[in-house]
Amino acid sequence: MDEARARELLAAAAGTDPGGLAGTEGAELLALGENAVFALPDASSGSGPGSGPGAAGGLVVKVGRDATHHPELLERAEREVAVAIWLAEAGVPAVRAAEPAPRLVEGHPVTVWHRLPPAERPATPVDLAELLLRVHALPTPSFALPRRELLGGVERWLRLAGEAIDPADAAYLRARRDGFAEAAAALVPRLPVGPVHGDALPRNVYIGPEGPVLVDLETFSADFREHDLVVMALSLDRYGLPVEQYDAFVTAYGWDVREWEGCAVLRGARETASCAWVAQHAPTNPKALDEFRRRVASLRDGDPEVRWHPF
Repeated sequence: MDEARARELLAAAAGTDPGGLAGTEGAELLALGENAVFALPDASSGSGPGSGPGAAGGLVVKVGRDATHHPELLERAEREVAVAIWLAEAGVPAVRAAEPAPRLVEGHPVTVWHRLPPAERPATPVDLAELLLRVHALPTPSFALPRRELLGGVERWLRLAGEAIDPADAAYLRARRDGFAEAAAALVPRLPVGPVHGDALPRNVYIGPEGPVLVDLETFSADFREHDLVVMALSLDRYGLPVEQYDAFVTAYGWDVREWEGCAVLRGARETASCAWVAQHAPTNPKALDEFRRRVASLRDGDPEVRWHPF
């Protein structure tokens, strides 16, 4: 899905409720990845309950990929909205849904959110740790949360990559996926099992006037709490997170996941998924293809500290 198609879907979504999503022609594209994320002009916003911590009053619309042949994408969008409502009820600072369920537009799930005000500052690992402590203290919600299937999207992403990537690299990642899936099934957690964010990075924390707020809720799961901690350990080795920032994260959370014998397994699964995720962008983005090749080569070489670039 490119920007032009995403804008067509955004306009079609507005057509289903002209009063709620007016002004889509002036929408600003904020991100284009698994979803296309647009900010609507402030004049299109409405007030309403659940606007959330420090809400700015505007609306943000997320246009998902086609769920016609991938019903799990619609289920994920439905779950993300349910998670936002649940977190609001639990008093956890998080982005707030502006509508109680996704719209389905030409097979694409479309969700509507209250826009956050301008960020006060960049989020830090300590901000993330403090929010994770609040999430990890929550009981399981009344609706079902899935396991954190790190490897569940690998096949879809590799298929989207198609002929843009070396078939040998795709086969290597599939074999690696299968090996880590088997190893993960045998893990014994150190922490209690329960709700996790699933993609716990400082980039998924927003610092508004009232403090840190969680965003990007679509990977919320009920699984090992260690999932949320391995992400930062991987950031230390692969993405250049300074040691002092990782140490501050560990101090704020109260435990270093690298002490757990299962850390390497979850890390390996996440690395495999991260490679496949970048692959889906390779057909249209030469930089994505270069990054994919860098990542696969480092895995083949068994070098756990080759620098990867965020994408």
